[in-house]
Amino acid sequence: MRDLFEQSMGPSPLDPGEAVQRAARRPQLKRFYRSVELTETPNGVAVLLDGKPIRTPARNSLAAPARPIAEVIAAEWHAQKDVVDPATMPLTRLANSILDGVSARKRDVADDIAKYFESDLLFYRAGGPEGLVARQAAQWDPVLAWMTETLGARFIIAEGVMHVRQPEPAVAAARGAIPTEPWSVGALHSITTLTGSALLALALARGFRDGDAIWAAAHVDEDWNIEQWGRDEIALARRAARRTEFDAAALVLKAMMQLGPQ
Repeated sequence: MRDLFEQSMGPSPLDPGEAVQRAARRPQLKRFYRSVELTETPNGVAVLLDGKPIRTPARNSLAAPARPIAEVIAAEWHAQKDVVDPATMPLTRLANSILDGVSARKRDVADDIAKYFESDLLFYRAGGPEGLVARQAAQWDPVLAWMTETLGARFIIAEGVMHVRQPEPAVAAARGAIPTEPWSVGALHSITTLTGSALLALALARGFRDGDAIWAAAHVDEDWNIEQWGRDEIALARRAARRTEFDAAALVLKAMMQLGPQ
């Protein structure tokens, strides 16, 4: 089972898309357990297979800090049929990354998130057509306004792709809003990578927008192009796969938010 889920951890969690590809390439293991249960432990709510704790690739106990997280991880294991397919277990893979990688490198992962405050998706706007410009403004401006109102982070928006240097006070204020608890940091990193926006990730983590709204905001340009040029089924399949990774990370953020300040 260790080989089944083992991932090469860098200074931050693997890109969620790459994690799916790695999982898909690994040989599948026959289902070797009958029962999936949960139990309270000092480290959180642990998932048991036939009464034995699941271990991450680094031999950490697979225990979640909040029961809703553990319940979904258990559901992923329960849903496996003849073989165990990691590609269908996004929350288990995210948990492995958090427990084995993020916990010991929280600062590095937070720094990786903070890089987006210099070049976030929400800063760079289309010059046209008018419909796309309006959609970007409708989806993105409220998040920027929320950042200004709640954190005092006032960013600069620009037309086109030419890099614009953001004010240091704004970057510092946004950086200070990144949580310090490893599960929240890991989930926030995953959302940031999947959407291209740390600001959207923070808006989700703080409850300013729900998952559907954040996902829609991250795909304004893509949805516009679909309307103009038609559907690309391969691209849509990739997007659906990314959405499962997004939903897993969003679930973690919601559960951690319900636990209180981290």
